[in-house]
Amino acid sequence: MMNLDLNNKKQPLISIIVPVYKVNNYLNRCVTRLMNQSYTNIEVILVDDGSPDDCASQCDEWMEKDDRISVIHKINGGLSDARNYGLKIADGEFISFIDSDDYISEDFYEALLSTALKHKSDIVECNVCKFFENGEYDEYHDDLDVNDYSASEGLSALIDEQIFHQHVWNKIYKRDVIRDVTFAVGKQHEDVFWTYQIFGQAERITKINKTMYFYLQRESSIMGQRYNLRRLDYLEGKWNRQLYIEKNHPELSQKAKLDLFGSCIYALQCVIKYMSGDEKRHAISVVREYKRKSHLTFKNIKDAQGGMKKYYYLAKINLYLCCKLRILKGIE
Repeated sequence: MMNLDLNNKKQPLISIIVPVYKVNNYLNRCVTRLMNQSYTNIEVILVDDGSPDDCASQCDEWMEKDDRISVIHKINGGLSDARNYGLKIADGEFISFIDSDDYISEDFYEALLSTALKHKSDIVECNVCKFFENGEYDEYHDDLDVNDYSASEGLSALIDEQIFHQHVWNKIYKRDVIRDVTFAVGKQHEDVFWTYQIFGQAERITKINKTMYFYLQRESSIMGQRYNLRRLDYLEGKWNRQLYIEKNHPELSQKAKLDLFGSCIYALQCVIKYMSGDEKRHAISVVREYKRKSHLTFKNIKDAQGGMKKYYYLAKINLYLCCKLRILKGIE
C-alpha cells in the first residue's frame, strides 16, 4: 500500500452511505468509527429510512457534531431504497456502503484508498470478521497479500464466493464504475442483484487480505428471520447474473449455470426443512422454475469439478429426491 498524505485536502473525497433502520443500540458505535478514521476526507450520508426508534434524533445529533455528516430522513422503503437515496447526493470520487449495525477498523479507508490509487483499481475489497451480540468474534488470520484481478477474473471469483463476496459493504468503488446501477428495491439479497454488474464494469478489482470490516450477526436482522418466499429472491438475482454473464462474459457461462443450479438445491433443502402449507408448495414451484431456467445440461455436469457433481446429476433427474437425501445426510 502507498502512503497517503492524510492532511492533504486534495486527496479524493470518499462518500460513505449508511442506511439507518432500527439500530438504536448500534448506530453510535458505527458512526464513531467512521468519524475517527485515519483518512479524514470523507462525507458520511446517514439515511434514516423511517426508523421508528430514536435513530432519527441520533442522526441529527451526529450532524450537529461534525460538518462531514449529512442526514436524509425518508419514509421506510427498505435497504436498497435507502442506498439509492444516498447515491443521489453523494459527491465523492469514491463510494462506500456501511451497514449501521456493523463497524470498521480505523484504517479502513486509508488502506482501501491507498490500494486503489497505487493499483489503479476500480474496486478494492478487504476481509470480514463476523461477531455476535454476546461479544464473541470469529477467528481470522490475515497474510496482508494484495492481488489484482480483471473483470472476468473478478466475476469468476465472485461466483465462487472464495476471494470476493456479494456483500457491498467491505469495499470502496470508483464512482465512475457504479455509473447508473441502482439497487433493486423491494428485494432481499439485494447485493446479489447489484455486485455482479459493478464487477462487470470494472477494469481492475483488488483484494486486500486484511480484516477491517466487522459484521454483526443478530437474530432481529433481515437474515435472522424465518425462511420464507422472499428469501428466494436470491435465485432471481443469480438468474439475472447468469443472463448478464451469457451476454457479456460467455467464458463464465457454465460456471454461472452450475452456481444457479447449486443454489436451487440449497434453496429447496431450506424450503423442505422450514416451510409448510401453500407457501411451501409455491416455493417448490419457484425453485423448480429456476432449475429449469438454468439450462444446465448433462454435458455441463460432466465437465464440472468438485464434490457437488454427483448431486448435480441426481438433482437433474429428481431435484426433490436429491434435496431429501442431502437433508437425511445432514448436508447443508
